[in-house]
Amino acid sequence: MLQTDRLELKKISLMDAPFILELFNSPGWKQYIGDRNVHNIEDAENYIRDKYLPSFKINGYGSFVCVLKETGEIIGSCGLYKRENLNHPDIGFAFLPQFFGKGYAFEAASKLMTYARTTLKIPRILGFTTKNNKASIALLLKIGLVENGVYQFEDDDDELLLFST
Repeated sequence: MLQTDRLELKKISLMDAPFILELFNSPGWKQYIGDRNVHNIEDAENYIRDKYLPSFKINGYGSFVCVLKETGEIIGSCGLYKRENLNHPDIGFAFLPQFFGKGYAFEAASKLMTYARTTLKIPRILGFTTKNNKASIALLLKIGLVENGVYQFEDDDDELLLFST
């Protein structure tokens, strides 16, 4: 577990399926990340089991849920994701809409970047976002990534902005 002043970043678990169901079906997720076909708790559990949990075993890092220390409420996710066709992991973050604009994403992403550099000794971290996601672009820049052009994943029609450390 990682901690900031206001948040605990906990390794995602199957217990987080209700949160993942809510997050994956939120308007921002659907607009900027896309539909992951997670429509019920079972879908969310399967997604966590198949997509998120193996990363910790294989890479030593993965997805964390962001929990408000004050209330214990899960408000977002932040993680490092290693894609098969890329040499370096990328940072990703998403929060429920009611927690936008409060600095939580910056707090979580900054902590994760420090952890990646100092503890995991990851030399380079990537970031991807859509060209119209101004908040994500600003956050990637704020945590120290620089824009490096565009990138298109094989299974996606959209061209994304590419950032890296």
